[in-house]
Amino acid sequence: MKVRVCSSPDGRSPVWRRSLLGTAVLAVLVAVAGLVSYLARPDDAAAAAAPPRPPAAAEPSPTATPSQTGKAKGSPSGSVKGPPSTRDPLAFAKAAAVALWSYDTRTSSQPRHLARLHRWLSDEKKFTDEDSVDALVPSPLLWEQMAEQAQYATATASEARFPDAFTRALQDDPGKITTAYVYAVTVSGKQKVVWDGSPKGGAESRTVTLAVQCRPSQDCALAGVLPTVAP
Repeated sequence: MKVRVCSSPDGRSPVWRRSLLGTAVLAVLVAVAGLVSYLARPDDAAAAAAPPRPPAAAEPSPTATPSQTGKAKGSPSGSVKGPPSTRDPLAFAKAAAVALWSYDTRTSSQPRHLARLHRWLSDEKKFTDEDSVDALVPSPLLWEQMAEQAQYATATASEARFPDAFTRALQDDPGKITTAYVYAVTVSGKQKVVWDGSPKGGAESRTVTLAVQCRPSQDCALAGVLPTVAP
């Protein structure tokens, strides 16, 4: 029997951190259903979201690695690779989505898996929602149950784009970029889950909207995972 992995560990959800992330990314997405609750702190609205393309002043992005071009792929075992070195928010978001959709209970414990995902997070805690990433990982108990079935998942990301509302709002006020440099990116792809008794596994489509921080002088980092997919 296949074990699903959508549970939220320990129910952790710091309102203040999600409000900060939301005002950084979603001040430009107020028209997107389900995301209005992120705007709980009007005084932080100046944090705003990032633009539909890196700013002109940004240094050129380094040559993309194979995982940043075409379809970003997870490792054969489903283990989580480290974040790529890139200043392209679309390339980074595709790689991050693959990491978030991949896991391997055969070779990694739940705490170790979490630690690997945390390597993708921005060091700027004010704009980072760690718990939104943790919420995608099964609890230690569920992880053990999945490990008993040798369950693992690999993933591919086929498309990454800036949500329409995000792009329109930045066109209206390009200056909002300068505080947080946080991009909203919607990624689409597929996840394949394999377990004992089903060597071929099963594949499902996946879509997620990520908050990605790409400052002009730094490589991109993950700021968080939005609770609703932004079209």
